[in-house]
Amino acid sequence: MKKTSSNKSLKTANKQKKDEFYTQLVDIEKELMRYKDQFRGKVVFCNCDDPKESDFVKYFSRNFEHLGLKKLIATHYKDANLFTRESPYKLEYSGDKNGNRMPDPGEFMTEMIGTGDFRSEECIKLLKEADIVVTNPPFSLFREYVAQLMEYDKKFLIIGNTNALTYKDIFKLIKDDKIRTGYTNFNVGMFFVVPNDWENFHHINENGKKIARVSTSCWYTNLDVEKHKENITLYKKYTSEEYPKYYNYNAVEVSKVSEIPMSYIGAMGVPITFVDKHNPKQFQIIALGIVGSIDFANNKRKKNLKQGKPTGKFTMNAKGTLYRKYNPEKDVYPAFKDAETGELYSSIYARIIIKNKKVKK
Repeated sequence: MKKTSSNKSLKTANKQKKDEFYTQLVDIEKELMRYKDQFRGKVVFCNCDDPKESDFVKYFSRNFEHLGLKKLIATHYKDANLFTRESPYKLEYSGDKNGNRMPDPGEFMTEMIGTGDFRSEECIKLLKEADIVVTNPPFSLFREYVAQLMEYDKKFLIIGNTNALTYKDIFKLIKDDKIRTGYTNFNVGMFFVVPNDWENFHHINENGKKIARVSTSCWYTNLDVEKHKENITLYKKYTSEEYPKYYNYNAVEVSKVSEIPMSYIGAMGVPITFVDKHNPKQFQIIALGIVGSIDFANNKRKKNLKQGKPTGKFTMNAKGTLYRKYNPEKDVYPAFKDAETGELYSSIYARIIIKNKKVKK
């Protein structure tokens, strides 16, 4: 019985360690330097950060006076399933006292009553005191984490998975211009410090720490981001040949954000990377082009194909994705074949449906 319980705890711990991505100082500096004026006079809360280890804490404590912060708060989480004598603790830092530009553990850190979970009453009380939350929350709890920030009407700058924007609740916030991406390029991903027992990692840094690359990571924020006030330069003219219509939704396919036609008046499906350049004054986001977000107009029975060959399975409406006519010049293989006509189609990866606000009828 004890062995089973122990194994369960270890599995829980290992599962949670998959969320232990420690952001590097270089990435924090690169992003946060763009928001300097928005931090002045504010209380910053890092509620997923060990004050002794976090580079977020290091950044804000070193730049406390430079940023003009009012206060820095950070909380340490301790998994209740792991047996350790160390209690979770919190940092409340109001400025440099001895000239080392760092909080000293004996002076500023105090033990917490609970586990330090961001959802606990203890942490929510600290959240209410904060003006801006800056951290790298557990990716597996991203929905819940953002929902809490919105509930308490907090400004934030956080790291999340790029795929999170396809979550229905997160996408709605992007659509309504309540969340936007940060300055760091959406497509580059980031390198994180990971626990010593991780087997898959990219390299070991000069401090002996394992570093892993997470290509699907980006910054999300509701702070002002100047790049989202800039218009995307449009130069392409619309032609029906270059911009084919979807067969199950009234919109045209635009395979690259840089090739959005400048004068098209209708709905367009663009790659999800569009959100990194989106200016709400230039474009209207209509929907996410996946099942559950839009109503597909076509419901024909199709044969599923794998590398162009029938799998023996059928689908209605292309498995709930947007699709267009197969183009052998652009597509490696067709994904579906009309069961009645034999027409070949290509399935389109997740698209954002948009309209150009500046094009008049």
